[in-house]
Amino acid sequence: MTEAVRDSVEVALELDEREVYSHIAKESAEDIRRIISSIDAERAQRKGFTVYYLDDWDDLIRERIRKGKRHTAFDFYNPALLDIWEEKVGELRRIRMTERFLYSGIALFSLGFVLVGLLSKAYLIPVGLSVLPLWIWVRDWAGERRDLIYHQLTQFFIDEMRALIEDYNLNPEEYRFKLFNDDYFGVSILRFGRENFAVVSLEPGKNAGQPPKFW
Repeated sequence: MTEAVRDSVEVALELDEREVYSHIAKESAEDIRRIISSIDAERAQRKGFTVYYLDDWDDLIRERIRKGKRHTAFDFYNPALLDIWEEKVGELRRIRMTERFLYSGIALFSLGFVLVGLLSKAYLIPVGLSVLPLWIWVRDWAGERRDLIYHQLTQFFIDEMRALIEDYNLNPEEYRFKLFNDDYFGVSILRFGRENFAVVSLEPGKNAGQPPKFW
């Protein structure tokens, strides 16, 4: 009788654990879906495209990290996220500072030679104007560096989404996301209604959408 009661309790606990795992897995996939779209939307905006997307990817990642600390006992959170996020945000900050420094240097150099040329009537104005093409080079360099970082971050979360869907057998179509650039690996574009959405591509043999596996 005691054995039967103990088995019943174990079954009840197992069911509760499955519900918890299922909830956190789905919540994690939803978070990652929004992060992917928000990073790629900002990437597209910086390229000059008109994109309307309200989520702020930096805030979403901060929230993801906060949830990850709470869910450490479960395997839904990649601890490397904090290091990657800090590294990429730091790189973006350094690019912005370098870009401003170079712009200021070019402007001061050019303006200085132009003013000296005007005051001394020397042929220095062409020298001052000759560095202005560097402005375009700095703009292109900073833009390419930023674009690479946005691409790397987006690809990282696409890979995170794939791992989550494969590990917990979620249906990828339920966690589709908007992409505004077309140079990512491991995604397929599907049409839902009048809009196109991206879904992660799974490895052959993965049975997404089947009942979740739990330990």
